[in-house]
Amino acid sequence: MKVTALLGERFKDAPSDCTIESHKLMVRGGYMKNMASGIYSLFTPAKRISKKIENIIREEMDRIDAQEVMFPVVMPASLWEESGRYTSIGSEMARFTDRGGNRLVLGMTHEEAAVHLARNTASSYTQYPFSIYQIQTKFRDEPRARGGLIRVREFTMKDAYSFHTSQEDLEKTYQRFYDAYVRIYKRCGAKNVIAVKSDSGMMGGSVSHEFMLLTDIGEDTLAICPECGYSANMEVASCDIVNEPGEIEPLEKISTPNVKTIEGLRHTLGVDAKRFAKAVVYQKNSDDSYIIVFVRGDLEVNETKLRNHLGAEVHPAAVITEDSGIVAGYIGPIGLPEGIPVVFDRSLCGIESLVCGANEENFHLKGLNIARDVGEVEYVDVAKVFEGAVCPVCEKRSITIKRGIEVGNIFQLGTKYTKSMNMTYLDRDGEAKNPIMGCYGIGIGRLMASVCEESCDKFGPVWPISIAPWQVEICNLRSTDEGVTKVAEDLYDELTRRGVEVLYDDRDIRPGSMFADADLFGVPVRVVVSPKNCDAGVVEVSTRDKTVKTEYSIGSAADDVSALVKELLSKYEI
Repeated sequence: MKVTALLGERFKDAPSDCTIESHKLMVRGGYMKNMASGIYSLFTPAKRISKKIENIIREEMDRIDAQEVMFPVVMPASLWEESGRYTSIGSEMARFTDRGGNRLVLGMTHEEAAVHLARNTASSYTQYPFSIYQIQTKFRDEPRARGGLIRVREFTMKDAYSFHTSQEDLEKTYQRFYDAYVRIYKRCGAKNVIAVKSDSGMMGGSVSHEFMLLTDIGEDTLAICPECGYSANMEVASCDIVNEPGEIEPLEKISTPNVKTIEGLRHTLGVDAKRFAKAVVYQKNSDDSYIIVFVRGDLEVNETKLRNHLGAEVHPAAVITEDSGIVAGYIGPIGLPEGIPVVFDRSLCGIESLVCGANEENFHLKGLNIARDVGEVEYVDVAKVFEGAVCPVCEKRSITIKRGIEVGNIFQLGTKYTKSMNMTYLDRDGEAKNPIMGCYGIGIGRLMASVCEESCDKFGPVWPISIAPWQVEICNLRSTDEGVTKVAEDLYDELTRRGVEVLYDDRDIRPGSMFADADLFGVPVRVVVSPKNCDAGVVEVSTRDKTVKTEYSIGSAADDVSALVKELLSKYEI
């Protein structure tokens, strides 16, 4: 490819709305162009990178016997009504009606389509297990599109679905996908990807993992133990605490006029926040009924864990009505109105004396002992994990909090979709059963942007050669010189003939501008052809990551550059 024929421009500065490095560099480098919020067109460099990522994914999916298929982008609403997700998913899903009055949706994920494809086809246990996958465009009306390709509304995704007759078989395939994902990220040059336990969310299922690229700009918060390797998304991370019991004290009602916050009480009473039973009020989305959560005063409630515990969607109570009987700012577990569900976080377990509200305006209780004063309660884990918490695996106070970008996810779905959509097979005994499913996704554009985010410098991307748009860039520093141009073009022709992917900058521009563009292209191997080098009978060769800087003779340059490319590629072979 010659740069004179390449559509797209490179810019010195990025627009002000580009807030993270990968977005800035990919706009400046002529990789992408914004069409609407969260919707982008890709220029040739980005498309070539995407294609290479897709090819790596295809090779790894084929390696574990997954079969490539293709689902429609547009699906009938009735299919999603079967699964129940037509109404359970909110405005993120695009719904519309065609000219015939048929209700349709744009696919944001394809579990329903996978079941539709396989049901009435895989009707006998002898046809199981099997896995199918596609690489397809999807649309999710994301309310917080940001970071270029990191969070978009229209995106290309590899999604796979496996079908099984037993949980044991699902677990075997789940592990094969897990291992395949590890290979995919290594082959794509993503250096800092870890797998963490996650919440299944709208996908359903009981077991799920997210593959996270660790970076400070990540929007997900992760709990990681460097001692044993435990890792989990903040949404599901266990919050394990070892409390100092303290002494049992008598229950005492104390006056605390106009003091409603933990911070205020801490100063007024001189008691550590860890000795408070903090009340947090929520409401169920379905009927706005109240739920009160008690948690240790220095901690916060993890709403995802609370929703999973309750099996219901909830939201923080914006307004607490007078007729509820709840005294805002003075809530405690003794004397609450009857019928209000109460959740006790296990961070309170083992503390012998606590401070809490008295359920009376301007009064709190001191010396609360839950076992003595409330009775037997169930302690559950609904608190957010924190830096220095106890690791649930190795039991050391070693939990660290990191940020990450989700670059893939895998779920054990169970029979959530096959049961609701009436997909069955006949087992050995002739009994009809619902297959067990798994699903597995990787966002192509997000992975590309994530690799750029971690593999770049202030001048541009440093693409791994396994996914780089081209493997070699030839910079002709004097295109008006016939001798220099002949050396450059002969090398371009010979490398291309050998199957090396070459970008040839044949423009008549200043060397500084050419090198600035070359940094933005991020091509791994750069060959500089100049009058000075040609007079010396050499070409100058360097790598974008600055690990190689050398000269090759013009006569052997094609051999030497090809060998260097082969050596760099070998680092990504698994």
